[in-house]
Amino acid sequence: MLEHLNEILDSTQITTSTAAVRLAISFVLGAIIGAERQFRRRDAGMRTFTLICMGSAAAMLISIWIPQTYPNFLNGDPGRIAAQVLTGIGFLGAGAIIQSHGSVHGLTTAACIWVMAVVGLAAGAGMFLAASITTAFTLFVLVKSNQLATITFSHYDLHSHYRTHRSK
Repeated sequence: MLEHLNEILDSTQITTSTAAVRLAISFVLGAIIGAERQFRRRDAGMRTFTLICMGSAAAMLISIWIPQTYPNFLNGDPGRIAAQVLTGIGFLGAGAIIQSHGSVHGLTTAACIWVMAVVGLAAGAGMFLAASITTAFTLFVLVKSNQLATITFSHYDLHSHYRTHRSK
């Protein structure tokens, strides 16, 4: 059984089994980041990030499947399907950004949407290690970056520094 799973994970051919495993992996990776965003009570939560990641993986699966199934397909570049995911996801991310009374909200959510689309593309392409590492780093940034910045810059008044150097 383990040998069969290794075959599926290492396969470059898109079959029902490889598609199912890649979609399942994208589901888990999207749910990890989605759970963090939901825990922090953000508008885009587990459902959103899971769907983004799985949808991107499905688009990549289609991009790989088309030339395998239709080798004489000459009138197009199936890789464009996956490339257009990032363009489309940009519009979704832009919708998450809100400007109100001189402040901007939703930039982190927009960035997460974009990153998870890339994670989905990587999972769909069978790049499981890259997808997993990207997810782990994203989770680290979301959970620990504020703490790290506070520790690093707590003694440093950035606004005072900026005013001092700007006037010179």
